[in-house]
Amino acid sequence: MRAEKNGRRPILIFDSGVGGLPYLDNARAELPGEDFIYLADRAGFPYGTKSREEVRDIVVGLVGGLVAGYDPKAIVIACNTASQAALAAARKANPGLPIVGTVPAVKPAAESTKSGVIGVMATAGAVEDPYLDELVSRHAVGVRVVREAAQSLVAFVEKRSIDASAGERRAIVEPFVRRLVDAGADEIVLACTHFLHLRNDIAAVAGDGVKVVDSRAGVVKRLRQVLTDCGLLSFGEFARGEACPEHPEPSVFLLTGSSPIEPIYSRFASAFGLEEPFLFSRR
Repeated sequence: MRAEKNGRRPILIFDSGVGGLPYLDNARAELPGEDFIYLADRAGFPYGTKSREEVRDIVVGLVGGLVAGYDPKAIVIACNTASQAALAAARKANPGLPIVGTVPAVKPAAESTKSGVIGVMATAGAVEDPYLDELVSRHAVGVRVVREAAQSLVAFVEKRSIDASAGERRAIVEPFVRRLVDAGADEIVLACTHFLHLRNDIAAVAGDGVKVVDSRAGVVKRLRQVLTDCGLLSFGEFARGEACPEHPEPSVFLLTGSSPIEPIYSRFASAFGLEEPFLFSRR
C-alpha cells in the first residue's frame, strides 16, 4: 500500500457507503501533501435505518479495526448519521487520535436565509436525532426548519445513481425537494453525505433563488486545523523543495463485506480517482 511504502501515515475517511467520496475529493484538493484511504462500510450499509445504539457499535468497532490495520494520523467520519450517533464514543475509545465528524450546515443556512425558512434533507434516523434538535436550537433561533427524511435516496445513490440519466436523478429527488420549496425554504441543507452525489439535480429541481448547502468545506477546514494543531500536517514537506504532484496517485479504496465486489464500486473508484476497491476485514 502506498501509504505504508512512503512512510507517511494516512488520513482515513469513511462512510456507510460512497456518500463520503465528495468529502474525499475536497480533502485531496485542499491537502495535497496527504495520503488518503477511503472506506465504504458496505457490510453496515445503510446506517440511516438503524438505531443510534446500533450505529454507535458499528462505528466504534470499525474505527478500532482501521486504527489497528492502518495506524491513521486522523479519521474523518464522513457521514452525518454516524457522526451524530457515534463521534463522541469513537473519540473516547481512541484517545489522542484526531477524529473529525460531519455536522449538517444548519448554521450557515440559518444565517443566509432570506425567507426565514430552511429545509434539512437527511436520513430517517438523522432527521429525528436529538443532535439535530440541538443544532437547530443553537444556530437557527427565529428560523423555521423544515425536515425532510429522504432515506430512499441513499440506496439510489449507492446502487444506481452513477449509471442513471439526468432525468431519472431529477425525478427521484423531485418530491423531496418540492415539499421543502413549497414550504418556503430558500436554503436546503444536505444533511446526508450521499445526497451530495445528487447536489446538482437537487439544485436544478429547487430552481433559482434556492441555495443548496453542505458541510464539505467546513469539514476539510476543521481537518486541516486539527492536523496543524497536532503537528501532523504533511503539506509542509512540499514547502522544503518537493513539488506537489499535479496528478497524485489514486487513493486506496476499501470495502467491508464479502466477495464478490459489485462492479459499480469500480465505476465510483474511476470517477473519484481511487484504486480498484478491495475488501477490508474487521479485526
